[in-house]
Amino acid sequence: MIVRGAEFEISAVRPQQWPDDGLPEFAFLGRSNVGKSTLLNRLLNRKALARVSAQPGKTRQINFFRINDAFRFVDLPGYGYAAVSKREREQFAKMIDRYLLEREPLVRILQLVDIRHLPSKDDVAIHAGLLELDVPVTVVATKLDKVGKSQIPKQVRDIRDALQTRVEIYPISAEKRLGLDELWTLLESDLDRAQSGGTDC
Repeated sequence: MIVRGAEFEISAVRPQQWPDDGLPEFAFLGRSNVGKSTLLNRLLNRKALARVSAQPGKTRQINFFRINDAFRFVDLPGYGYAAVSKREREQFAKMIDRYLLEREPLVRILQLVDIRHLPSKDDVAIHAGLLELDVPVTVVATKLDKVGKSQIPKQVRDIRDALQTRVEIYPISAEKRLGLDELWTLLESDLDRAQSGGTDC
């Protein structure tokens, strides 16, 4: 994918604020500090389009990024960060649920987990919920550069077993740009189907 244009479009907290032009969207979600913003920036070849913060839990809204005037990346608030209040966590959950359940242009959900660790209880519960939606789900195992090459197959198997899933798992290092081409191939396939009017993307 050649990214000719990438721009932050809007931070939204209500459906009325969501863009309404019907462009295909890819939603990214995961635990706070899993590397979501870094991955978005590397995929788009931008240094700081998505804000990377040393303080987890910084994304408090749904952030829409318009790519090539043809599709969007959607950055959902991180989950599982204990330092935010229970009320805030509940608000984040409602915001995320509403987007995932109601957003018609959504063509794929990418759930990020840290390849170094077993998925958390939140990861497992959210993954189970995602599989009930009528939208394809992909697991992205971030921070690939932090584990040895020989460990990768075992880590991927352990993540799959913990999530009890059959969906494809993509090991990625945003920092080292490992696995990004494979992920783009998947997204481009989705876009081809969406633009040709397919309903199974």
